[in-house]
Amino acid sequence: MLSQYLPRGALTDPAVTVPWPAEHGLKPLVIVPAGRAIPVLDALDVEVVRVAQLPLAASLDAARPTLVLLDAALASASGGGRAAVEGLAAVAAIVGMGDTGLEEPPEALVPGVLTSFVPAGASAGAVRTVIRGGLRHAASLAAARLAAAREERSAGDIRELAKIGVALSTERDLMTLLEAILTQARRLSSADAGSLYLVDRVARGEEGAEGQLRFKLAHNDTLPNLPFRESVIAIDRHSIAGYVASTGEPLIIPDVYLLDTSVPFSFNRRFDEQVGYRTKSMLVLPMRSHKDEVIGVVQLINRKRSADALLGSPGAVESEVLDFDAHSVNLVSALASQAAVAIENARLYEDIERLFEGFVMASVTAIEARDPTTSGHSLRVATLTCGLAEAVDRSGGTGAYRGLRFTREQLRELRYAGLLHDFGKVGVREQVLVKQKKLYPSDLAIIKHRFHYLLQRADLEYERERAEYLVNFSADQYQRVLADLDARRQAKRLELQRYLDAIVQANEPTILPEGRFDELEAINARTFLDFDGVERPLLSEDELRYLMINKGNLDQRERREIESHVTHTFRFLEHIPWTGELRRIPEIAYGHHEKLNATGYPRHVGGESIPVQTRMMTISDIYDALTATDRPYKRAVPPERALDILKDEADEGALDGELLGTFIEARVFATVSPTTGRQDSRQRL
Repeated sequence: MLSQYLPRGALTDPAVTVPWPAEHGLKPLVIVPAGRAIPVLDALDVEVVRVAQLPLAASLDAARPTLVLLDAALASASGGGRAAVEGLAAVAAIVGMGDTGLEEPPEALVPGVLTSFVPAGASAGAVRTVIRGGLRHAASLAAARLAAAREERSAGDIRELAKIGVALSTERDLMTLLEAILTQARRLSSADAGSLYLVDRVARGEEGAEGQLRFKLAHNDTLPNLPFRESVIAIDRHSIAGYVASTGEPLIIPDVYLLDTSVPFSFNRRFDEQVGYRTKSMLVLPMRSHKDEVIGVVQLINRKRSADALLGSPGAVESEVLDFDAHSVNLVSALASQAAVAIENARLYEDIERLFEGFVMASVTAIEARDPTTSGHSLRVATLTCGLAEAVDRSGGTGAYRGLRFTREQLRELRYAGLLHDFGKVGVREQVLVKQKKLYPSDLAIIKHRFHYLLQRADLEYERERAEYLVNFSADQYQRVLADLDARRQAKRLELQRYLDAIVQANEPTILPEGRFDELEAINARTFLDFDGVERPLLSEDELRYLMINKGNLDQRERREIESHVTHTFRFLEHIPWTGELRRIPEIAYGHHEKLNATGYPRHVGGESIPVQTRMMTISDIYDALTATDRPYKRAVPPERALDILKDEADEGALDGELLGTFIEARVFATVSPTTGRQDSRQRL
């Protein structure tokens, strides 16, 4: 029997409790008035504490059976009177001890709450019987409280697991999900450390090979700044995690340093020795998919008495670390089942994302294969548009866009819309799509051939006239005429070459409306005789119409055909069964050539009809079109000039001035190179 004396007042402070280790089954506690001898207690397996003042109910461990032997002196010394005794009766059995001459409990002992009463002069046997009855009552009170606590804890655990399940089911980023799984598993089990492994989704190779476990995550409260590096281990029976992944059986290990030699697995102490840690108790559970396949392993280390304790010394490990009990195993097992489903869903979502990514990039490749001269445009527009969205998100926006935020899914939606905004060009005739000058190459070749023919005719005319003069005139006359013939031939050749040079110069596209076409009209006023002797103008109506295009390289019919790519894009994209987060891709891409003042195409809508994502894409698309150096049909303009052009359009109400301001202030335009047309080294999403 352990006997201990506490001075008066030691148990009157609720913060002072009778010591009680966490393990169940220790001796019941008997509180005895100081100075009262009760010999029968020596024969009982109890812990006795002698007190000079009645303890407060809050100072006792509600989970431990407690018996209070109460006499009049102790009752009067409590200071709380009847209320103190009644409060104590809620957590402990109370046996009244009669003083000399008392056969019935006095009012000071509050008879209504006493388990029993021992009158003065009772025999040792009677005292023993009463005390044992009191201890049984104390045990039943403690058991009832423990049952209620377990029931409340179980209900709380169920609620907590439900909340965790909801949280896990809504998380689609795999690494964020793994962090949540390991954090919650450690919290539910009060584990100091933990690791998480996933089965590599790769072909297993030779028949019979077990595959690999990838070490994805590690937590350690005691050593939070440990470096981490992903690694792989074999799925076999040699390592603890490999054994669980291989067999699908959970492991509960009280001390990994004391493994039985008969088990096939072992624990490598090298990590502990390197970082000064002591791994002791361990719980290792498989995570199974709905197909009952092990997809990962969660490994929890060192269950602690107190969740806030740190295991920085051997003494701390010895006093704090507990075995993983059945309750912890059940909770973490339930979590592992939820985690496996969540991981499967996250991986499936990743597969869908990769599928969409592959489809989108294949589509971009198809676009660029049809028009290699604009290679990289779609990627640059996507980069600029997402960069502008991120800049707005970081700054919190201004004016109408104050507080505007973009989620990861919205940025991915915007990126895909940027990559696919020109996909409709696959429906445009290739000769129009790749047209580089105002004239098609074959048309310019015909014009050059025509001028070559006229030069040859001028030379033949010269030779014919020279021969006639040589036959019909004397040598002196011939020499005088020859100089005149030479001068006329040279003038003719120079004139034709000047005309051809003017045509070639007029064939170059311009970015902005510029130039006059008086010389072209003068050229077209000249005629020639063709092979059939029919008089024709130097330039046909179609040739003159193309050359007199005052902006760009397309006439109105060709421009309408090119502009139709926007409608083709929308019709193509709206037939794709996009997921919920990506459903607005067709709408965003559809409006990238619309203007706020309704001067765009193809629908000529403006204002509120154009989503903010589309407004961003329009700015990015125009900027890249102006600065790209890989387009042979136009000269690239410097970034500063391109920004000035964008500002002019914003002043005219065509572009969103607030978004353009962010585009410039955040230097979003600098994320792509205007000289090479290649993407900056930063990767998006």
